[in-house]
Amino acid sequence: MATDTETDGLTGGESGRGQDRERTGNAVINWMEGLSEAAYAYLLLLPAFALLTLVAFYPMLRTFVMSLQADQTRGIDPLGGFVGIENYVDILTGNARLARQFLDVGLSSSFPFIELGTPFFQQALFVTLAFAVISVVVETVVGFGQAYVLDQDFTGRRWVRVAIILPWAVPIVIQGMIFFLMFQPTVGFGSDLMQSIGLFSSTPLANSRDAFIIILVADIWKSSAFMALLILAGLQSVDRSLYDVARVAGASPWQRFKMITLPLVMPALLVAMLFRTMDAMRVFGLIESTAGCTTVPSLTCLVVEAMFGGTRIYATAAAVAFATALVIGLIISVYVLLFRDTEGGMY
Repeated sequence: MATDTETDGLTGGESGRGQDRERTGNAVINWMEGLSEAAYAYLLLLPAFALLTLVAFYPMLRTFVMSLQADQTRGIDPLGGFVGIENYVDILTGNARLARQFLDVGLSSSFPFIELGTPFFQQALFVTLAFAVISVVVETVVGFGQAYVLDQDFTGRRWVRVAIILPWAVPIVIQGMIFFLMFQPTVGFGSDLMQSIGLFSSTPLANSRDAFIIILVADIWKSSAFMALLILAGLQSVDRSLYDVARVAGASPWQRFKMITLPLVMPALLVAMLFRTMDAMRVFGLIESTAGCTTVPSLTCLVVEAMFGGTRIYATAAAVAFATALVIGLIISVYVLLFRDTEGGMY
């Protein structure tokens, strides 16, 4: 049984440790209160940066290290010795040992963007950039129009919102199968309809140009809803009293849109375009489930084909993947500069 002296000693020790913790906590709080707003913001973002480093930066660094090694098609180890930037030179010059030809030579003339003999990486890069630019531009225009309609008060707006958002809920594989069946000559009506008006060939999914257009339409049908949702959030954050003042001042609808709506929605618009561009640059599932990568190649198709196409060329796949990440990083940098301009008052 502990004596009173021992009990007092234990109580005093616990009290001292509690006071130490309290002083430490106060010191941390005082230190945080002394930080600038920017430093405090970075402190709050530190856990997110740590998680991003774990799930994104480290795999990217590992991919870059793999890309500097040789392909090892025999033996247990899939990677050979250090070869530097040789894999990057091979994919740019067309000397990479890819598993198969991406664009069918017999169909190349139907795809006006690419000439025979173009290295596979340039083929995939051009197709990916063309897909990203066209799809994002059209989806932005369509999504802005949808968001502008949904921002108005009218009867049945709830059902119109459901109709606009519904395509976004369709899984990519189901989306691809819908358009695959729609343009199958013996199953769907799309092939006969487009052929009757002279736009498509009799087998559009085997024709690179036709398949590219079909995939574009499929992506616009689905992803315009995503753009509409993000832009609608920006529209609903605009102070309505600004429009009342503009009407009293005699501003026309176009002037109200140009001077009020567009500048205030521009940050949300750029964020929406950034997300869609990143997604479009990684397009794979829609292509593979609709027409296949041999008809319409993309950069992600190139990575998947190099990794799982029947030969173990993991280093080449890593080089294509890292080059794709660099291209996406450059595009993101452009968006960041544009977003900074909007904050600085360009618009």
